[in-house]
Amino acid sequence: MTSNRMKRKKKRRRKSLGDFIFMLIIYVFFKLLKLSSCGFQEPSNKRVKPVGKSNSLTGVLPQMKTPALKRLSQSISRSISFRTDARPLPPALPRSRQKPSSFPRRRNSQCWSDTVESHDLTAKEIKRQEVIYELTQGERQLIEDLSLVKKVYYDPMLKLDIMSESELGQIFGTLESLIPLHTDLLSRLERLRGSEKTVGEVGPTLLNWFPCLEAYVTYCCNQVGAKALLDQKKNEKRVEHFLRLCQESSFSRKLDLWNFLDLPRSRLVKYPLLLKEIQKCTPPEHPDEDYLPDALELIQNIVAEVNKKTGEAECQFYRRGLHYLEDSQRLPEIQQSRFIYCHGELKNNKGQRLHVFLFELALVLTKPGEEKDGGHVFNVYRQPLPNALINLEEIPDGEAAGGGTFRGAFTGGNDKVKNCFRVSSRGRSKFNPYILQANDSFCKQQWITCLRQAIVQSRDRTAQTSQSQLSLHPESGLYLIRTHTVDSFLAFFGRNTLNVKCKKKKKTLTDIFPISSQMHVYTLCKL
Repeated sequence: MTSNRMKRKKKRRRKSLGDFIFMLIIYVFFKLLKLSSCGFQEPSNKRVKPVGKSNSLTGVLPQMKTPALKRLSQSISRSISFRTDARPLPPALPRSRQKPSSFPRRRNSQCWSDTVESHDLTAKEIKRQEVIYELTQGERQLIEDLSLVKKVYYDPMLKLDIMSESELGQIFGTLESLIPLHTDLLSRLERLRGSEKTVGEVGPTLLNWFPCLEAYVTYCCNQVGAKALLDQKKNEKRVEHFLRLCQESSFSRKLDLWNFLDLPRSRLVKYPLLLKEIQKCTPPEHPDEDYLPDALELIQNIVAEVNKKTGEAECQFYRRGLHYLEDSQRLPEIQQSRFIYCHGELKNNKGQRLHVFLFELALVLTKPGEEKDGGHVFNVYRQPLPNALINLEEIPDGEAAGGGTFRGAFTGGNDKVKNCFRVSSRGRSKFNPYILQANDSFCKQQWITCLRQAIVQSRDRTAQTSQSQLSLHPESGLYLIRTHTVDSFLAFFGRNTLNVKCKKKKKTLTDIFPISSQMHVYTLCKL
């Protein structure tokens, strides 16, 4: 017993020593970062607020510093002013210039007109040069941020063994490969600037470079899984502590890691906006008029393709996370869905919090859970609904909800409810409707809009599929064949309606084929 007790004590000591060494390494690392960013100085000519007279102090009172309101791109020296009641002290000697930090606290808000001394351009041309300059500066800032992410987040976490190389690869994806891509565009744009710091034609350069942005498909598709893994790793003490220290440091500008990882996507969707502004400020006779429309169409197509592929990746990710409690919940519409309209947290009529997914072809209610490895799983709650069979009913605020459980869960016993809507299924006599509540009116309106869009598009898709089927009757156009799964057939026609008309003779489902939820029912529809 004594030896086991001694072993446990030694084990606790080794663990405590390991935690201490880790914290010491983190402390030294951030001290070095702080030293590298100590070049932030305040201007010597800043206005100083005088210190009021004190009854208890008659000596010299040092002046308190106020934060700088504007940063300049060049390094600024600091001077400390002192003001006393008795007599002014001579100004302090200026300190020597220090190297500016590699990680500015605040972005430079300099405009193109600030970089030139004089010009004879029209107001429209000045606006054009400002937008092109904003495009150039945006590339420079993005390169700085991406380089910062690798230097401050990826490399230290790998060296300190805060995360494994595999986990970091999943979270950061192909981010490092985007740096040379944008460096190439920045060098091209800088070469376009003439002696007067103006840019003539920018259209051909953008038209030739935009195809490089197809690399964003891989990066953005990875972001869904990256965000989930990062949120999971934040629950670990070492990861949470490291990320918190980084966010509190000056180089992060109070942004967390995910804000930096999401910068490329934000930059991508900004290109069409900048190009439209350039096109708006370009005169009709300008040579760029032959290139800008093609460049705008190209970047819009690339953004649309990235959005499409990202939506498909998001749909696949959450589809893999669904845990079915019964085989009957595995609707083929879920597997056939290519994207998600929306998903988020809603409450049911029992006050339970549900995570609801509105897939392209099905509505799925789930209860979030956790796997053994800490990952998230979504347990399917009740029976999913095909979107084509959904009936949507908006419940006005203040209307009586019906059941006492609903009132007690949402309103504390009152008869009034807010931000609720009802979802039911067509043709299912024994199906209980879903009564769901959103967090606020805006969230409720978003859900209703997405549900209406999903219902209309699913029904249109069903109609188009029916029209494309071959006719069973020799005379084309008299009869159509319509395909249903058994579950959707029973939901559409009712579980008590089991007769199918086929060549003027009634047959039951069991006469046609053995009933299976995954098999298909063929019905004749008169045109």
